[in-house]
Parts: sequence; C-alpha cells; structure tokens
Amino acid sequence: MAIKFQYNKTSLGELGKQLKMRQKALPTIKSKESALRSEVKKAKDSANDFVERLGRLKAEYDYMVSLWGEFDCDLVRIADVELSVQKIAGVRTPVLEDVKFDEKPYDLFSSPVWFADGVDLLKRLARLGIEHAVYERKMELLDHARRKTTQKVNLYEKVQIPGYEDAIRKIKRFMEDEENLSKSAQKIVKTKQQQAGEGAML
Repeated sequence: MAIKFQYNKTSLGELGKQLKMRQKALPTIKSKESALRSEVKKAKDSANDFVERLGRLKAEYDYMVSLWGEFDCDLVRIADVELSVQKIAGVRTPVLEDVKFDEKPYDLFSSPVWFADGVDLLKRLARLGIEHAVYERKMELLDHARRKTTQKVNLYEKVQIPGYEDAIRKIKRFMEDEENLSKSAQKIVKTKQQQAGEGAML
C-alpha cells in the first residue's frame, strides 16, 4: 500500500498524526487479538467437551435402541430456545439461556416403564445438541473477529507504520536537502556580491 504524500510541512504533520494514531492503537488491537485467541480456544474446548458428552448420551440412546421402536415420538418436542447475547472483546456472541420442551401427557400405567427415562434422555440429547450448536456459532464468530483483528495488526505493524515512517523520513530528507541547497545558494550569492563589491572598489 503506497502512502500518498507531498514534500511539505503540512503533509509531514498529517503523516505524523496518522503514524501516532496507529502506534497508539496497535497495543490495544494486539491485546484484543490475544483476548480473542484465548476465547476461541475456550469455545473450541467447550465445543469438544459437548461432542464428548453428546457421544456418551448417544451411547445411552443406542443402548436402548431396540426399545425405541415402541416409543411415541410425539411425547416430547422442543417448544422454544431462549438465547441471549454476550459481548466478548467487542464481539456479540450467543449464549444459551434455556430450552423449553412441550411434553404430551401419557398414561404411566399402560405405557412401558422406560418411557420416563426415554423422555429425559431425549431432552438431554436435544439440550446438549443445541448447546453444541451455540458454542460452534460462538467459536465461528470469535474466530472470524480474531482473523480480522490479526489482519489489522499485520497491516499496522508490517505495512502502515513502516510506510508512514518511511514517508516521514523522505519528507524530512527532502526538506533538509532543500534547506542545505538554499543555504549554499545564499553563500554563493553572498560570495559573488562580496567579490563584485571588492572588484568595484579596485
């Protein structure tokens, strides 16, 4: 990214402001990136934990597989999923508050004994599955924000700050050269005037 500038004091002042702004912002952006990296790892660990717990619950489900054929699938269904929003390092992420279920009443005497356990197992499976999906989404949002923040850190560190420093250096050199040339020109003029003055006196 080429930084546009002119060889004058106004441009030098403007570039100086831009450079200071980026140098001040860089530590904040770096700490945000670090916080996001840590939060992504936490969310990933939680998502993996949910996968393990889901695996254990599925094993319970599979253990009863021969019985599920007689289970009435209309006994329990998800009625509502309540989510809230939590801000982590400036990123809005979902948080599962509650999963509400609709349970259809059934006759405890005529239904198999294990129906109560089956309903409980399905509710736990559903809740865990939803929690896992929420953590996956949270991880995606945080990771996306982390990638964008890393890009910004790299842009500031590797492109913009060195670019502004280089442009400022070039302007300062140009202005110094111009000043030196001006002084040299004044000396030459003064010397010529002195020589002309001495020549007139002779």
